[in-house]
Amino acid sequence: MKAIVLFSGGIDSTTCLALAIEKFGKENVTALSITYGQKHSKELAAAKSILNYYELEGMELDLTPMFAYSDCSLLNHSKVEIPQTSYAEQLEYTNGKPVSTYVPFRNGLFLSSAASIALAKGCSSIYYGAHSDDAAGNAYPDCSQTFNEAINRAIYEGSGKALQVVAPFVGLTKADVVSEGLRLNVPYHLTWSCYEGHTTPCRECGTCIDREKAFKLNGLIDPLLQE
Repeated sequence: MKAIVLFSGGIDSTTCLALAIEKFGKENVTALSITYGQKHSKELAAAKSILNYYELEGMELDLTPMFAYSDCSLLNHSKVEIPQTSYAEQLEYTNGKPVSTYVPFRNGLFLSSAASIALAKGCSSIYYGAHSDDAAGNAYPDCSQTFNEAINRAIYEGSGKALQVVAPFVGLTKADVVSEGLRLNVPYHLTWSCYEGHTTPCRECGTCIDREKAFKLNGLIDPLLQE
């Protein structure tokens, strides 16, 4: 039994990686990191540090051309500023549409790409770290339970029933993800979540706000914010 993990170097994907290692053994886990034209490479640098920590060899895939027509604020060619506010506040202005940091159908594209690689490498599962906080209010629709069920069915059927999509946190909050990661001794000090590429987290973008809150709900300070 082997698994491939969509791995960005953030909290959710790193916890997912640790969970897959626990279940399959690191010799049976492949970490796939994908470049999509994002404004900074901090997460991918974090991913490499985490792979070194786990003594894993990862794979990289560049899908930047797929998003050439998108004006998503996370993308390098976009002139749109990354919002410095919570997702809940952003959703007040979107009228039910995804937030500006939603990369169009990113998880669908990533999972489809991972499926092809997974089949070639003899994997039976694709892991990714979608959770309910990201799906809330339609902020990131490709993190929802409905999306997960649909893509899992499509990949299962399209792979000749050889491959399943596993989203272990899809019904959980980010605080729940951190709680599970603490059990797994995930090296959160090596992860990066902030949408800005500065030396330290900005603490103002949606993902920074959610991350800091998740650690607080577990009675901890984010290790990236500790002096």
